[in-house]
Amino acid sequence: MPGPALPADERPLDHTPVHTADLPATPIRDRNIPAEAWIEAPPELRALGEDIAQPLVTYKRRLGRWLLWRAGPASRADARYLAIDAEDLSRQHTFRLFPDGTGEGTGPSGALHERFRTWKEDLHAHG
Repeated sequence: MPGPALPADERPLDHTPVHTADLPATPIRDRNIPAEAWIEAPPELRALGEDIAQPLVTYKRRLGRWLLWRAGPASRADARYLAIDAEDLSRQHTFRLFPDGTGEGTGPSGALHERFRTWKEDLHAHG
């Protein structure tokens, strides 16, 4: 049974090994699953935040067939998101969120997005 909802940056890390099929569909509100716990994690995921000094990468939720992960804090800050196709782990799309609140990323449609919301909408439309 899940515990109480906690702010994203206060959730404890759950290092229990997990397979792709077992990653939850909805946001996890009581814990964070680090990339190291995902048994099938591609190398790109583990390195997602290295160049922005955000080594912790955590799972956020599914968006259709896409698995959404984030390196960096939940607040408007220096972060990078990675969406990975659960059925083809080589299909990946990133969205970079900059400290000033701006961002950029290409979705599965090939469109360049400057807003996180439109990038997620692109994932929903193509998954």
